[in-house]
Amino acid sequence: MNFYDIELTTIKGEKQTLNQYEGQVLLIVNTASKCGFTPQFKALEEINQKYSSQGLTVLGFPCDQFMNQELSGANEIESFCQLNYGVTFPLFEKTDVNGKNAHPVFKYLCSQQKGLFSKQIKWNFTKFLVDTNGNVVARFAPKTDPLEMIGDIEKLLQK
Repeated sequence: MNFYDIELTTIKGEKQTLNQYEGQVLLIVNTASKCGFTPQFKALEEINQKYSSQGLTVLGFPCDQFMNQELSGANEIESFCQLNYGVTFPLFEKTDVNGKNAHPVFKYLCSQQKGLFSKQIKWNFTKFLVDTNGNVVARFAPKTDPLEMIGDIEKLLQK
């Protein structure tokens, strides 16, 4: 399967594929509203605001697989992100990132870039950087501040 053919469902329940992001640098993150790393939404939005006009898109995938740290409903999640962090980047439906129900986008990402000890995602706010051709070029740990990734993002945007 081509990366860009992967089907997604937005937080509003609309179906789409990654095709609309082809040719862009993507920063894909599994998020959670009640996690110690939740304040990273602020930096993710800063990056989105600064680089979206240059070809970067941040994609957020709420996930409840790690100690149930995500809110229950899509409207709740979207409101939380907008009201508390001003999130304007695309958010998608609550998504499994590991296990038999893992979403195809995370199966693909993990198959391309393994973490420190395994391919599985260990926690919320694992970040994947994807180049304009759909190649996963980097994986960042949950504790990595998104602002520390700016050098990597800028290199991809200059290609």
